Amino acid sequence: MGNPFPFVLADLRRSRAGALAIVLLVALAVGLGVAVSAQDRALREGSARAADRFDLLIGAPGSETQLVLSTVYLQPAAIELIDGAILADLAANPDVAEAAPIGFGDNWRGHPIVGTTAGFLAPGGASAPAEGRLFERIDEVVVGADVPLALGEEFEPAHGHVEMEDEEAHGFHQHVVGRMARQGTPWDRAIIAPIEAVWWVHSLPVGHALDEAALWPDGPHGEPALDLIPLGPPFDRAELPGVPAIVVTPASFAAAYQLRQEYRAADDTMAVFPAEVLVQLYALLGDVRDLVATISLLTQVLVIGAVLLAVLASLAQRRRLIGVLRALGASRPFVFATIWLNVALILTTGALLGLAVGYGGAFLVGRLFESRTALSLPIGLGVVELRLVLAIVLAGSVLAAIPAAFAYRGSVAQALRG
Repeated sequence: MGNPFPFVLADLRRSRAGALAIVLLVALAVGLGVAVSAQDRALREGSARAADRFDLLIGAPGSETQLVLSTVYLQPAAIELIDGAILADLAANPDVAEAAPIGFGDNWRGHPIVGTTAGFLAPGGASAPAEGRLFERIDEVVVGADVPLALGEEFEPAHGHVEMEDEEAHGFHQHVVGRMARQGTPWDRAIIAPIEAVWWVHSLPVGHALDEAALWPDGPHGEPALDLIPLGPPFDRAELPGVPAIVVTPASFAAAYQLRQEYRAADDTMAVFPAEVLVQLYALLGDVRDLVATISLLTQVLVIGAVLLAVLASLAQRRRLIGVLRALGASRPFVFATIWLNVALILTTGALLGLAVGYGGAFLVGRLFESRTALSLPIGLGVVELRLVLAIVLAGSVLAAIPAAFAYRGSVAQALRG
């Protein structure tokens, strides 16, 4: 009787229904902890990656969180505008490598149309979109990876009529000329247009002085010559309307903090590092995560305790088997190993299955979150989750010694009579 495994496997087959129930119970308890941990890490990594392109945001005084949510994650909200002259000041500031306006307020079939500059899409002379090219006219757009518009397609935005003063409305159609590579951010669902287009459809100045006679060659009732409207910087300070936000790329690390201090101290602006706002959000989410993690840990402790109590109770039913083993000459270590392996195998199987359950749960929640926000979450198992499962396995293995120690108590005669 040197190998206890045949006895353990035979016992598990005999009571397979009860063993399976315990394994599933352990798996669910462990899976909850694994899912919470993996989902929390994925949310942090995914949201931080989405904010990488936004070094410094400048907007009107108000909620820093809302400014970040609206600009970085394109969550719709009413945001106060800042004076367009601030954009001109930033463009002329030697501490600023790039200042890109961000404009909202229009959409096509639920896809937000975001106005900005070509420089924002290709910072520092970066490569063109994955397909096509960047916009070069006011009526051209670049679409995100998830926008169901093909290159060359024409569409009319929700606010596709331009009201000229004392004149009738003119239709405004936009043409898709490029598609951005997938970024795993809400911008994959966005239609990116020249900021001038957002101003144009809202009947605002377009940031440049225009030759009205050349723009309307057939008079105000004709079609405008849109190719004559210049795009991007340099802007005409006197022709700049308000903007919801400006994304600033500082010229240096020191310049970033200097600019933030300058525009935070002003009465009509606020400046935020999106990364700092995310840290604050993580702190708030961390309280909820810690609560759920604590509940998960308590659940795991209760489940392991319940398993051990169930095993102790089942020892009464196994007393005759244990008595037979002892009568056949089974040593104390053999009996101990038989019972210990029984409990340890159940807990270990449940913990490993819980690792898979937790990953699957986190993956499903991540896909649901992505379908609603377009923010891609990099779900994966890390050291924390593996350490959690290992801790459960080790704790269960140690606690399995309790029922194993009770198994050899009493005489052989008493065990056989049981």
